[in-house]
Amino acid sequence: MKKHNFYAGPSILPQFTIENTSKAVLELNGAGLSIMEISHRSKEFQAIMDEATGLFVELLNIPDGYSVLFLGGGASTQFAMIPFNLFKKKAAYLNTGSWSKKAIKEGKIFGEVDVVASSEDKNFSYIPKNYTIPQDADYFHITTNNTIYGTEIRKDIDSPVPLVADMSSDIFSRRVDVSKYAIIYGGAQKNLAPAGVTFVIIKNDILGKVDRTIPTMLNYQTHIDKGSMFNTPPCLPVYAALQTLKWLRNMGGIPEMEKIDEKKAGMLYEEIERNSLFRCTVADKEDRSIMNVCFVMEEGREDLEKGFLEYATSKGMVGIKGHRSVGGFRASLYNALPVESVEALIGVMQEYEKKNA
Repeated sequence: MKKHNFYAGPSILPQFTIENTSKAVLELNGAGLSIMEISHRSKEFQAIMDEATGLFVELLNIPDGYSVLFLGGGASTQFAMIPFNLFKKKAAYLNTGSWSKKAIKEGKIFGEVDVVASSEDKNFSYIPKNYTIPQDADYFHITTNNTIYGTEIRKDIDSPVPLVADMSSDIFSRRVDVSKYAIIYGGAQKNLAPAGVTFVIIKNDILGKVDRTIPTMLNYQTHIDKGSMFNTPPCLPVYAALQTLKWLRNMGGIPEMEKIDEKKAGMLYEEIERNSLFRCTVADKEDRSIMNVCFVMEEGREDLEKGFLEYATSKGMVGIKGHRSVGGFRASLYNALPVESVEALIGVMQEYEKKNA
């Protein structure tokens, strides 16, 4: 039976990426060595790093004056690296979910944190609006997509201070004006590569303005100066990321991917609203994520939740159980998920509705 992979992360990758990476695990481009055993100092791996960096710049239209880094430690390490490098007197954060809260916790280690707005009052089921970003903040941090709660900021914010964005789960799903951001970062295990590499897009001139001593590995300048090669990078995930970037370019780039992603999400949200058994957890359509669609049983039909999960699983749906903090269901529609998988899930929802009409 064909499996339809809706896992929130690690998650589905393009078959192009899986096939090419698996070949490189056996032998890298006729080098007689596996990608897992080749030196990161070799000309072969340097070419991989250079090409991956170049495709980041090409696909995202990254302007001059920015660096692209491939680091270890996950996005969670970035929660601390950002204030280490940017925090002088005060930082501002928007609290839209679990990952925002973790970033805020790290920021508070360094001093005053202004949480300009929060959607915690309604279990993070909306994106706060009409907040004021303090002009004396050293930076303003946002999490653009909230995998657990199914909300997303899909427009670039105009910020009076350096804007920092965690785009772990929606990078490459929409066009982004990189020039509006000081830092864009994220773990790769959603839309880019296997877990193990973290991307950072950083505006070079925001660095060097803090007085504190920064540990060498936590200093962005260290990695900019060494081209992400200060220490051994996560070579295999970087190679896999390169394959995904090539796939994205072959698919028509981000504008084309944005159309496909919006189509997939639109189909599923339409079915949730039509189906008498389900309802969306995010009421405001503007706030709904196109990457992670969260839904629950309609009020009064909660007794059907376990049965639907079992039925969907029997039909090849994988990873649709919602996060324990919200319950229900979550379908992650990352770039590599084919439209056919969304159609299959919709078909299962319709079948289950008929069985329980």
